[in-house]
This record gives sequence, structure tokens and C-alpha cells, in this order.
Amino acid sequence: MDPLQRIVRTVAGSLLLALGVVLLVLPGPGLLLVLAGLVVLSPVFPRLERHLAPVRRRALRAARESVSSPSRIAGSVAVGAALVAGGVVWTVDPGLPLGGWPTGSGLILSGVVLLGLLVHSRRQVRAADGRTGED
Repeated sequence: MDPLQRIVRTVAGSLLLALGVVLLVLPGPGLLLVLAGLVVLSPVFPRLERHLAPVRRRALRAARESVSSPSRIAGSVAVGAALVAGGVVWTVDPGLPLGGWPTGSGLILSGVVLLGLLVHSRRQVRAADGRTGED
């Protein structure tokens, strides 16, 4: 791996990992971003590979559980929509605490990522159900 690729992977993976850790306690797909950060960083730091399997199992289980019932799906959609709406409000009203585009765009991005991962999780579960004959 060339030095530039190492630097890019280290920076991108570290950002994903840090954002994932923050989103473990805030609304958003924290565990999936932690997994993404580990996947990006593991070629640079091979010792991280031992953490991939347990984090992947927990992230996939959480993704399955998030779409396990209509009420969970509705709740996740509501949270995603609220994040996007809140982000718009925080972007256009800089008088709010921490108001302005940095906070607003972060909220909007979290909402869009949440909704995208929700759609992805639902498709994955449907595909798995189709392979096992369930549904």
C-alpha cells in the first residue's frame, strides 16, 4: 500500500470510526459507522481485523432488529424525518443554540444515512427471507 493510500485510509477510517462512536449515543447508525471505520482501517492496521467479526455480527443484528416489525420501521422513519426536519430548522435559523449550517448539515446527513440504511436493511432482510423460504 502506497503512503498516500495509507494516509487517505487512516483519515477516512478514523473519521468514520469517530462519527460512529459519537452516534452510538446520539440518534443515528453508530454501530454501522464503527463497522465501516474498522473495515477501512483494517488494511492499514491489521490488528483491527480481530474486531471486525464481532462488530459485524452486532451491526447486522441491530439492522435486522430495526426492520423486524412495522412499528420499528415507522419509528425509524419518524426519527429519520425528524433529524432531516431538525437539520433544516437548524440550518435556516442561526439564532438557535449551535445554529447554522454545520449543525444543520450534520443532522440532515444523519437523517439521510438513517433512512438509507433502513431501506438497505429492509432489502437485506427480504432477500434473506426469500432464500430461507420465510416471509
